[in-house]
Amino acid sequence: MKKKIVRIKDIAERAQTSKGTVDRVLHNRGRVADDVRERILAIIKELNYEPNLIAQSLKSQRAFNLAALVPDPDLDSYWEAPRNGLEKAEKELRQYGVHVTKFIFNSHEEGSFIAKAREVTREHPDGLLIAPIFYKEALPFFKEWTEMGIPYVLFNTQIEHVGPLCYIGQDSYRSGCLAAKILRFGLHTPGTVLVAHVNEDISNSAHLITKEEGFRDYFKGENLADTFKVISSEINFPDEEGPDRQLDEIRKKNPDLNAIYVTNSKAFEVAAYLEKNGLTDIKLIGYDLVEHNQEYLKKDVIHFLINQNPLGQGYWGIHQLANHLIFKKEIQPIKFLPLDIITKENLDYYLDPQ
Repeated sequence: MKKKIVRIKDIAERAQTSKGTVDRVLHNRGRVADDVRERILAIIKELNYEPNLIAQSLKSQRAFNLAALVPDPDLDSYWEAPRNGLEKAEKELRQYGVHVTKFIFNSHEEGSFIAKAREVTREHPDGLLIAPIFYKEALPFFKEWTEMGIPYVLFNTQIEHVGPLCYIGQDSYRSGCLAAKILRFGLHTPGTVLVAHVNEDISNSAHLITKEEGFRDYFKGENLADTFKVISSEINFPDEEGPDRQLDEIRKKNPDLNAIYVTNSKAFEVAAYLEKNGLTDIKLIGYDLVEHNQEYLKKDVIHFLINQNPLGQGYWGIHQLANHLIFKKEIQPIKFLPLDIITKENLDYYLDPQ
């Protein structure tokens, strides 16, 4: 059944008063006689009136300057999707006066993040979308932005004990549990399972630690800890070298290695090593549809990818700020996005034709 549209004019006619009086009651401004106010409020309740927030925002003609503090996609292709998502949202919201300024930092340098965060502070935007991949360095800025009254939305990395408007992204713990369950189906003999943090500062990456906790807890909860030994390693290397030396050492110490879980979008680095060495008996699972991951998924070197919907994270992050600032909607503090399991058979359905 189509909902009937109620206008201020309708309320004024029922209350036998002017539209201006109704407007003053709706916005609680100006003097209105108590009996008239009560009559108008009763009619508003009876008719289930809801203000046309879209029309109001168009009428206001106010500009909303948002900031996006995000890593450089030229240095890590994973961040291209969130950038595309926030740009898509900005385009849709431009008619409401929304403008997004991107503050791009190097995801491998804490100093770059700090410098760009300071630029954001100086700009004093109406709202901020941020990927806080440097946990320690981000904390003092959260306090500062809160004191300045700048609402901020976190995406990609959920941080406890801070006060964002909203977090958008994956449930990291369940993500780790899901990865463990998928791998378990492919493991038919006891052995060692590696949790690989590839080119990450794990001490400053809270979401990766949480993924590993979920992964380990799955094996414990299923009473598989004695059957499968779960080990973890930070595998860091310059781009020109690759992970070969470190993976060789891990295999030498663990000759029964039969599965690898890469906690970020760098599964292709491990896949290249497996392919080069003809290691077809080691199961590999990772994250995200970056181009190199897609290539190894199609060749069955990567067996599964978990899609964290990075495009949606950027897109919904800007929309949540707009919902709060422009449309005055109540924002839920967490918006978990679905964790999709991608194989070579369903890969094409998740690729943006544009």
